[in-house]
Amino acid sequence: MGRGRQKAKHTKVARELKYFSPNTDLTALEKEIGHIAPATTGFAGDNEPEYEDKWADLYDEDGEDEDESDEK
Repeated sequence: MGRGRQKAKHTKVARELKYFSPNTDLTALEKEIGHIAPATTGFAGDNEPEYEDKWADLYDEDGEDEDESDEK
């Protein structure tokens, strides 16, 4: 295929992509993404679960290392 025909074909494809606007089902997209609607109170953070540190039980509450307590 010559360069002229190749360029024309690429231009045609680019034009089709630029002006192509398919109908999008936004409700299906929300379900796929897992979007949760904001609360009726108006605050988006109301529906968010509280942060839970899954590694918190591995460490002491006071934050001191075991090495420091052995040296004293």
